[in-house]
Amino acid sequence: MAFRAFYALPAENFSTTTGQHTNAVYGFLSMLIKLLDEEQPTHLAVAFDMSGGTFRTEQYAEYKANRMAAPEPFAGQIDLIHEVMTAMNVNVLEKQGYEADDILATLAVAGAKSGMEVLVISGDRDTFQVVDDDITVLYPIRGVSTLTRMTPAAVLEKYDLPPARYPDLAALVGETSDNLPGVPGVGPKTAAKWVNLYDGLDNVIANADQIKGKAGQSLRDHLDQVIRNRQLNHLLLDVELPMQVGELQRRPVDREAVHQLFDTLEFDVLRDRLFATLPETAPVAPSPGADVDVVALADLPDGLEAWLAEHAGPGTLVGLDITGTAAQGSGDAWSVALGDADRHAVTVDLAEIPPADEASFAAWLADEARPKVLHEAKVAWHELRGRGFELAGVVFDTALAGYLAHPDQRRYSLADLSLRYLRRELATDTEPDGQAVLSLEGGADREAGQRAATLVELTEVLGADLKARGGRHLLEEVELPVQCVLREMERVGICADTSNLEELRGGFDEAVERHAAAAYEAIGREVNLSSPKQLQEVLFGELEMPKTKKTKTGYTTDADALAELYAKTEHPFLEHLLAHRDQIRLRQTAEGLLKSISPDGRIHTTFHQTIAATGRLSSTEPNLQNIPVRSDDGLRIREGFVVGDGYEALMTADYSQIEMRIMAHLSGDDGLIEAFRSGEDLHSFVGSSVFEVGTDEVTPAQRSKIKAMSYGLAYGLSAFGLSRQLGIEVAEARTLMDVYFERFGGVRDYLTTVVDQARRTGYTETIMGRRRYLPDLTSDNRQRRDMAERMALNAPIQGSAADIIKVAMIRTDRALTQAGCRSRLLLQVHDELVLEVSPGEAEQVDELVRREMGAAAELSVPLDISVGTGRSWRDAAH
Repeated sequence: MAFRAFYALPAENFSTTTGQHTNAVYGFLSMLIKLLDEEQPTHLAVAFDMSGGTFRTEQYAEYKANRMAAPEPFAGQIDLIHEVMTAMNVNVLEKQGYEADDILATLAVAGAKSGMEVLVISGDRDTFQVVDDDITVLYPIRGVSTLTRMTPAAVLEKYDLPPARYPDLAALVGETSDNLPGVPGVGPKTAAKWVNLYDGLDNVIANADQIKGKAGQSLRDHLDQVIRNRQLNHLLLDVELPMQVGELQRRPVDREAVHQLFDTLEFDVLRDRLFATLPETAPVAPSPGADVDVVALADLPDGLEAWLAEHAGPGTLVGLDITGTAAQGSGDAWSVALGDADRHAVTVDLAEIPPADEASFAAWLADEARPKVLHEAKVAWHELRGRGFELAGVVFDTALAGYLAHPDQRRYSLADLSLRYLRRELATDTEPDGQAVLSLEGGADREAGQRAATLVELTEVLGADLKARGGRHLLEEVELPVQCVLREMERVGICADTSNLEELRGGFDEAVERHAAAAYEAIGREVNLSSPKQLQEVLFGELEMPKTKKTKTGYTTDADALAELYAKTEHPFLEHLLAHRDQIRLRQTAEGLLKSISPDGRIHTTFHQTIAATGRLSSTEPNLQNIPVRSDDGLRIREGFVVGDGYEALMTADYSQIEMRIMAHLSGDDGLIEAFRSGEDLHSFVGSSVFEVGTDEVTPAQRSKIKAMSYGLAYGLSAFGLSRQLGIEVAEARTLMDVYFERFGGVRDYLTTVVDQARRTGYTETIMGRRRYLPDLTSDNRQRRDMAERMALNAPIQGSAADIIKVAMIRTDRALTQAGCRSRLLLQVHDELVLEVSPGEAEQVDELVRREMGAAAELSVPLDISVGTGRSWRDAAH
């Protein structure tokens, strides 16, 4: 069934960010979840074949010998299915020398004898022989998503035989997949006629001399083969197993194990589907005091001020849940709920709140001395601000804490965290706009109150876990403070030059048409340049170019493959095809930016703190961290971002070679440290040592090689990868790396020890203590282990850079406020900050930014900051 799932789902569409293919796992698990939901079994077992021979191969060496080796993307997926079964507490059975179907047949017959209704799910037709009134085989007819029920009547209708006689028919016809040849010239209809006429295969064999015609002679010529087939296709019903059928009760899943494994596999949708099928009672441990005393503001006799005095005084942690909407740097709040540690909650409809209660709520909300916990506090801040309230005193954000504790997870909903940490399941509904909300019986007030009280309870449990993982200080000193900076940056936005962007869009549109026409001219006809099938016909059929990587649908025509193909052929069709694609992307970028301009003339992106496992921020709607910078067209797009009214200029400030400086600090390599302290160009300095020439004699080509290798080493770059990147032989690349490590032994030692240490501890750590857990470092799956090792190399460096720029943002924002400056932060693009400078403050802000960014971390090498100013983002480059 796993193999069928592999071929039913394209491998290229199912893989994790670590590169592990998961299509077989996904398809198998999707099928199992559907079955669990629809059939509601009380007992459950999954049987696996084991590697090595069986009693059948001992009898006939050619049994299944025609099967090809499993394709590379299938590698490791059976092991992953084993892991998933373990996490789900599914009974798994296997026995050396026997096939999985022998195990299933033994269990099926035993179950039927004990009065059970049995379902056997298998893609092997041999299982039809155990079908009876109590045993049904669910047989796949399309992938693994559509199963047909093979009952006695269904088998009889399809094969004109009762199930017990199916092996007789298969012995005569043969089974190609098992490499069991049938009698030449004998098909299913003839075989069924003989078996029915002579009452079974034994009598067919006994009367073989009576069967006339060519078919009869063919049978007589292949009798030994038929007898062998029947011996081999007979399923055993008495395999000795470690568990009897009555012991196969369906057990509660290990929810924490499922969370961790599904995080690794990136199975968010399947996680939701699985949990939706589970019983509401047994799997989740009861939580003392789970009920919440929820009261609406309208039912409070003494108003909100009295409730706040009793339940939300100074120093008392309160959970705050907001119902509203936020986007484009603004928002609106419709209702709020407040909950305390004793599970008391009050709900407030902000559209109907009395003036006195509104004043009490506003004062409490803005009071730093009243500690609050929220889930995604930045979103709540935008919602409340849109209603005229200021939020202060946020001491815990459950989404950020969940992210720091489990950085490789894909989402951090309150429902997931409640399930993981409180063992309390909260049902999830979806609003018309797609936003998930929690739902409990009792209406919206009860739901909101439950969420607010849950936040307080989560703070204690999740906070303790985060502290044990060494991340509590990061939450309090980095993530929460930078969240405050980000919310202001989102609110302010950056000014856009609409006319410039519209002109660019028009230019890109013309370029798209121009390159399409040139591509058509190069081959003498028009084709759909977006159709992989038509491109395959042109490139590999008509133009007979070298084949790219084989996929299920042909040969790949992705950007990397075509760029490599163009480097080999320099064919004008490829030249214009690649340019056509590039211009389409640029046009889409310009169109997206134009659509994102708010009525205030500014673009308000949304920054996310919980997406990248390394700690880097990401930007969406639109993504302003992905504006091209290395091409002339990309720089022209940056001209569309300009200084706003009332301000003098944009300022950009970025760290120079920060990742290499972190590498020097972490490795302690004297040569790299000297390079940075000398003030010379790093890559020329390193190149002079590697190539044994003066720094002024390092050629541009040599410098380029050193730069590619220096950065690549931090990402686990191999000699093969370096050879492809530089277009040189693998041997030359390996020699280059050997000489590099000879000169900079500290780097080599660091790269070795960081992986070994991570394998011992289970995680990597940044300079500031941000951890990334990498359980795959000890995986038996080589592909997963190799990818985890590359992550172990990269995470401390990229994560440290992310931490440093966040601290720089916090320090810069705080210093601007303390200095009384009107200048403000607008954007963060990884190692670069963009500010809007108020008239007369340029010199002061330049000095302030250099000082605060330079003091963001104490490294063994200086942090070098470059600063530039100008009317546009492009002009401010340096």
